[in-house]
Amino acid sequence: MEHRIQKIIAQMGISSRRGAEELISEGRVTVNGKIAELGMKADPEKDHIKVDGKLLTRREPKVYLMLNKPKGVVTSLSDPEGRPAIKDYLKGVRYRVFPVGRLDYDSEGLLLLTNDGDFAYALMHPSGKIPKTYVVKVKGKIADDKIRKLRQGVRLEDGMTLPARVRFVRQAENNSWIEITITEGKKRQVRRMVEAVGHPASKLRRISVNGVKLSGLKIGELRPLTEKELLSLRKEIATREYKIN
Repeated sequence: MEHRIQKIIAQMGISSRRGAEELISEGRVTVNGKIAELGMKADPEKDHIKVDGKLLTRREPKVYLMLNKPKGVVTSLSDPEGRPAIKDYLKGVRYRVFPVGRLDYDSEGLLLLTNDGDFAYALMHPSGKIPKTYVVKVKGKIADDKIRKLRQGVRLEDGMTLPARVRFVRQAENNSWIEITITEGKKRQVRRMVEAVGHPASKLRRISVNGVKLSGLKIGELRPLTEKELLSLRKEIATREYKIN
């Protein structure tokens, strides 16, 4: 059966849908010897599909992992600037996996990894509105009116943020700790939100995705998702309105 090339690449565990589209746009994918184009379809059982000259063959078992990403690590498998990358924490992982979404270089915490392109696509799709929770250390004493503003939505250069769940955690001498749950994924969104209300973040840690929690993992540690965690994510995906072409 024919499918879009990017879907086939994602199902083979080479990259996410978005990553597959980039591979195609860069001319790194061929179908039966011809350079593939976005929107092209193929039959993985009949057609010869290659990525960087390597033939896609069998499907690998699906792998679902959780990493407690350290601060100062880029969320990619390599970095042209030579900075530490998450690949450095995947030793012993038998199959090629890729990150589901991103955590910026200066942030730490829960990062999901998989070779299931459809699963990653659904979790990252803007219409999915999958909740992600962060604990943030911000500079200064944050007032109640700033908390309310974060809850209601903050205007950023790329538009208003959606309403968020925000909870005051504790006050330190010169800093405040708050917990923020968002359902969208603008670039560096949480950092930009708190900066927009006058309280730049000095530390940011993602602690859960749709209720799947980071608890029990030390910084830099990796483990497979449990059946219960995976079922929770799959159930949430099934209730969301998005389409996998």
